[in-house]
Order: sequence, then C-alpha cells, then structure tokens
Amino acid sequence: MRILEYSTRHVAVVRPYVGVADVARLMRQSHVGCLVVVDGDDGHPVGLITDRDLVLEVLAKDVPPQSITAADVMCPELETADEEDDVLQTLARMRSLGIRRMPVLGPDGRLRGILTVDDLLDVLTDCMRQLQQLISTETAREVQLRA
Repeated sequence: MRILEYSTRHVAVVRPYVGVADVARLMRQSHVGCLVVVDGDDGHPVGLITDRDLVLEVLAKDVPPQSITAADVMCPELETADEEDDVLQTLARMRSLGIRRMPVLGPDGRLRGILTVDDLLDVLTDCMRQLQQLISTETAREVQLRA
C-alpha cells in the first residue's frame, strides 16, 4: 500500500520568515496541529512546526511572539517519505523515530502530502474491518457448505 494513497493531500504550509503569531493563526484557521515549512517557489519542505513547538519554545519560555519566526521554532531535521513508500514500513519508521507526522514527497522532492497518525489509524481501522468481514464471510460460507 503506497503512502500517498492514505496521506492527507491538502497540506497547510508556511514560509520560514512568517512570525509565530501568524503561524498559530494559520494553524487555527486550517484546523491543523502542524505546518510544513517550505522555502522558495519550488515547494520543497525545509522543516515542520507543530502546536507543541509553539507551546514549548515560545509560550513556556515567555518569548515575545513578535520577535520570532517559523524558522526559529521549526524542527529542521525533517524526516520525509517518498510517495511510493509502503504504509506499514513508514509506520514502523515513524514509530522508531518517535514522530507523528511525516511529509510525503514526489520524485522531484516537492511536497505531495503529509502522513499523520490519524491517517495511519484510518488505514489500520480499514484493515481490521476487512479482516472482520473476511471472518464473517468465511463463517457464512462454512455454514452454507455444511448445510
């Protein structure tokens, strides 16, 4: 299962020079807990900023929001996945890295989506539903054959 099929395709992005107050407003308007930081016109991601980053790096440290930008707060060690990567392998990688969100890139390195824990829960729920349906179908088939 390719991760692009299960990724959120509409990704909220922000430029590195945007102030964190605007970052927080954009998160609120977009109803998301993270923004992918992109640099230049090519859409290549350079970082990720989460609502947790805002709390821990700005609010908890009493940093004036007007004096800090997305680039100052974002996590620059960006882990990404290729759109062709396998869902379960990507889940294992996210688990080992301890991350809940992973930008998905196309072959040109441009942002194509983001895979989140919520997306993965949807995938696993769907797999469990299919397993349950398989058991029900197999049971009905067995009853029919033995009748």
